[in-house]
Amino acid sequence: MKNNSVPVVKDLVLIGGGHAHVTVLKKLGMKPVPGLRITLITRDIHTPYSGMLPGFVAGHYDYDDCHIDLGPLARFAGARLYHSEVQGLDTANNQVFAKGRPSIGYDLLSINTGSRPNSIDIPGVDEFALAAKPIDQFLNKWEALVERVRASEGEFRIVVVGGGAGGVELALSTQHRLQQVLRQSGLDSKRLRYRLLTESDGIMYMHNPGVRQRFERILTERDIRVETRRRVSEVRSDQVILDDGSAVAADATIWVTTAAAPSWLAEAGLTVDDSGFVRVGADLQSVSHENIFAAGDIASLLEPRPKSGVFAVRQGPVLADNLRAAAIGKSLRPYRAQKNFLGLVSTGNKYAIASHGRWSYESAWLWRVKDWIDVRFMKKFNVLPDMDAKEGPELASGIADSAAIKELSTLAMRCGGCGAKVGATVLSRVMQRLPDERRDDVLIGRNAADDCAMLAIPDGKVMVQSVDYFRAFIDDTYTFGAIAANHALGDLFAMGAEPQSVLAIATVPYGRERVVEESLYDLLTGALHVLKPTGAVLAGGHSSEGAELAFGLTVNGLIDPAKVLRKSGLKPGDVLILTKAVGTGTLFAADMRGKAKGRWVDSAIQSMLVSNQKAAECLQRFGASACTDLTGFGIVGHLIEMTKASQVDAVLHVDALPLLDGALETVKAGILSSLQPQNLRLRRAINDIERVSKHPAFPLLFDPQTAGGLLAGVPLHQSESCLEQLKLLGYGDSCIIGQIEELSDQQAPIKIL
Repeated sequence: MKNNSVPVVKDLVLIGGGHAHVTVLKKLGMKPVPGLRITLITRDIHTPYSGMLPGFVAGHYDYDDCHIDLGPLARFAGARLYHSEVQGLDTANNQVFAKGRPSIGYDLLSINTGSRPNSIDIPGVDEFALAAKPIDQFLNKWEALVERVRASEGEFRIVVVGGGAGGVELALSTQHRLQQVLRQSGLDSKRLRYRLLTESDGIMYMHNPGVRQRFERILTERDIRVETRRRVSEVRSDQVILDDGSAVAADATIWVTTAAAPSWLAEAGLTVDDSGFVRVGADLQSVSHENIFAAGDIASLLEPRPKSGVFAVRQGPVLADNLRAAAIGKSLRPYRAQKNFLGLVSTGNKYAIASHGRWSYESAWLWRVKDWIDVRFMKKFNVLPDMDAKEGPELASGIADSAAIKELSTLAMRCGGCGAKVGATVLSRVMQRLPDERRDDVLIGRNAADDCAMLAIPDGKVMVQSVDYFRAFIDDTYTFGAIAANHALGDLFAMGAEPQSVLAIATVPYGRERVVEESLYDLLTGALHVLKPTGAVLAGGHSSEGAELAFGLTVNGLIDPAKVLRKSGLKPGDVLILTKAVGTGTLFAADMRGKAKGRWVDSAIQSMLVSNQKAAECLQRFGASACTDLTGFGIVGHLIEMTKASQVDAVLHVDALPLLDGALETVKAGILSSLQPQNLRLRRAINDIERVSKHPAFPLLFDPQTAGGLLAGVPLHQSESCLEQLKLLGYGDSCIIGQIEELSDQQAPIKIL
């Protein structure tokens, strides 16, 4: 979470993590613009580099070799990372609509989403074909195709639709990989049958005759049959239908045709070309909206260029400079696309053909050159400078020198005490925008102007209450609000209570009135998204401005006092069940240092968003004797509380611990939560500490969790049925991590096996 003492004055929103935007993030990270808040909205946490895709498909690269990790890069840039897919724009009100979250406001907008193959009006492509773009979806389906080929018998027919460089390169690289897979499995690689179909008179029409002739020869040598002037009208599960009515048998179809744009660009009122791509001027600025920019495949230049990653890469520095200039009111500079560029096209087997103007050449050495260029490019974004090596803010010529200087100075001088409260106008607007959920036993809630909420307690019930509050650890305000609510509710679920109401306490960073309003709205909307399924209502709360985002909730619940689950009920013979994987502490400590992979952090976030409500109900049905939610004190800390209260000993099986992806790697790297040293003091409660402390997962026994799972004692005879039901309910990491024994005379109540 970026702690920036400069209030937010302008919002720059980047849609897509394409080749140009990664350069924007890097450059703005190295030289920030004070007062400019950056938000990256991306469908993919790891953005694939198109230049290395054929090599990955062919088996020459690993996943991380050819993907740029947007998690550390966004943190380096101080950008908020929103993992979502954009579905529309409101250019009149400067709003971006993304799936599953509130709208995102912008002052400046840049679009670099790439493209997708043109399959409009061709039935069956989306359902049956393996489309080359979006690349992440292609890669998921590609691995499934590899397994299909491995498991197949007899002839396997693959049809590649598209005769451009992309289609030819994918035909060769997929064939190379599949033949390798078959040979390694002891199967006949010659049973693969490849056919490439193209509408054109020949392949690779944008390259010179020498390049085309070289690839025609290689395709013939590889037994890939090329058919020209063949237009596909439909794709089916087992064949491709051509426009003349004939059919081509296909066990798999790979679709690599000309590029297409998403419909929401034109629907938003942006000026687009005949194919739906955003028309931009020489400065990459939209010709119809001066606060919107576009680059890469999604942009339509005045002088059209092929939809190739090489152009997006070269547009990146110009786009970064122009977004900076637009933010501070300076003039833009033009992007000048090269007319001729060196193209290195691989043939699947660590061999490449060079294309430049009318010149062509081929050799294995060229593939090594291409590999060197690609690896060097990736290193620029996956190996980032230390955070303290970045250049300082552009204080002399940033937003502070623009028309916003007066507002920025006013924002910097904020009051404390009640003067730090969010303004009544902003608060009122936020409350009006939130849904008004009510309950009969919440007699006075936030819909009334009274000073307190007033709650009723039904006959036969008692109220249980808890509170949680912490600083933000992610830059996505909406998701942080949801996680904080989930974390706070965990205390109620652990005791078997029904949530009734909550009071929220929010601290929102300083900023313009609109920025403060949107931050508070996103925070509360995220919390309400979690509260609604539980039946609890937001009855009121308190909001203020501060240096950094923080949020907490007081949660109230109702329960029959005879059915309360406490920590003190563990019995000898019980097994210990944990419902979620652990590792959030070390992962977010690593994320703060830019040392965690984006997919690790995203996986941890998804785990934290899983409610414990259904798990608690399941544990109760199967006779849980005691329960707690796993939070800041880690497994050992919370288990000590339970064993002490229950007067029992416990045995933990460290090898059985469910671990979040990446947690073991970050612990091995010595990256631990700042709370870890305090938790580690509890190691005196563990028998034979010298032996067990050498286990690689040992530190994770003390790792503090946010919105962690439930730790419960369950009778042995009910444990397997309970686990089976938990997994059916979506708690896939649920497992038995130990058992309860009689209290011994040893001072250390926990034994680790």
